[in-house]
Amino acid sequence: MQAYFQSGATLDYAFRKEQLRKLKEAIVQNEAAIFEALKKDLDKSPEESYATEVGLVLAEISVALRNLEKWMRPEKLKTNLVNFPSSSRLYRDPYGVTLIIGAWNYPFQLLLAPLVGAMAAGNCVVLKPSEVAVATSAVIARIFRENFDPRYISVHEGEGGEVIPGLMDAFRFDYIFYTGGTTVGKIIYQAAAKDLIPVTLELGGKSPAIVEREADLKAAARRIVIGKFLNSGQTCVAPDYVLAQADIKEQLFDQIVETTEKFFGKDASQSYDYGRVINRRHFDSLVSLLPEKEKIRYGGDHDRDQLYFGPTILSEVSSGDPVMRKEIFGPILPVISYDQKEDALKVIKKFEKPLSFYLFTQNKAHVKWWMKHASFGGGCINNTLWHLSNPNMPFGGVGDSGMGAYHGRFSFNTFSHSKAVLSTPTWFDPALKYPPFKGRLRFFKWMIK
Repeated sequence: MQAYFQSGATLDYAFRKEQLRKLKEAIVQNEAAIFEALKKDLDKSPEESYATEVGLVLAEISVALRNLEKWMRPEKLKTNLVNFPSSSRLYRDPYGVTLIIGAWNYPFQLLLAPLVGAMAAGNCVVLKPSEVAVATSAVIARIFRENFDPRYISVHEGEGGEVIPGLMDAFRFDYIFYTGGTTVGKIIYQAAAKDLIPVTLELGGKSPAIVEREADLKAAARRIVIGKFLNSGQTCVAPDYVLAQADIKEQLFDQIVETTEKFFGKDASQSYDYGRVINRRHFDSLVSLLPEKEKIRYGGDHDRDQLYFGPTILSEVSSGDPVMRKEIFGPILPVISYDQKEDALKVIKKFEKPLSFYLFTQNKAHVKWWMKHASFGGGCINNTLWHLSNPNMPFGGVGDSGMGAYHGRFSFNTFSHSKAVLSTPTWFDPALKYPPFKGRLRFFKWMIK
């Protein structure tokens, strides 16, 4: 792959465009197989699989195809007076051979969305799909084996704890993109640091949803419920917990319960739209987070054999409860009351900076206050999740929730090195720029401002 990249095969616009078109065609042709794999792994319906996985990848490809020529064009920059009459430009070079490590909760989208950016930028790519989503990993491996030169894109399946260290020990990648948990992300970062390999880390955290008394409670409930219980809560940007202003908490709680039953029925195990937990290990982890029964205000039903964990809403949990000590990553929703927004901010700051932040209010002054005081990767006002579906916005974390960003042009930039070049003509070459410099201090102070 390194030799293939160094041959220059991936650098031309025509090649990149052709490969992106080929990827789009391969996905469309294998759509049914992808849906079937996601059904086996996470019990996703075709509609959910398209809306949250396949469709998002196809949209990324479409954006890249429309804009690739413009993205590749050198960007003209301003030039300061001291360099007159030079011109300044920014060229973007592919890094080389990159490693993209996907996650199991959205095993297709979280692996292939960054791939689009890497291909658009002209890199060769090693893909490591999650071994936890077995069926999806197998489909991805087959698609690339049948459609792409392995010198250009190769897929390495297997246990991540063995495959990834093996790859990184055997070869110095030029860039690494990892999506997953913070613990493993730190290991990847440490392994990359010894060889000074640049990385993007898309991690997670306890993302809050704040509901103020000025909020439209019906809309807030609908958007919190879909954000939390989509994919059985196994979404890195799902609302991890709700902070509801005390005087509207019970109203909000009633709206959330009513909306949950409207979306998934009184028995979500029979719902076409409600998925399953990925495996028994994760199921057992979720069960261990459940508090005592009196704190379970709704749901709490689960079936280990079926990997079913029903929508569960908690009340009156404390910071000492297991469910508040770590990212939940499942269909358990604590609803906590607060009085003033400063009190809510104190709760949020007990945890590391979240990947996402959701605020429900009609008060523009409060929106401004929260944007000033809360630190997070990205988020929504009066919505959840859908900020990540806009390819015109960067998606990424901060602090423990990650570093770097991607989607749309930001993916292209992530997988490109920005090369700054100053071009100076020879027709103007004043002697003042060269020694001897004695007596020119005043001139230099005027020129260099």
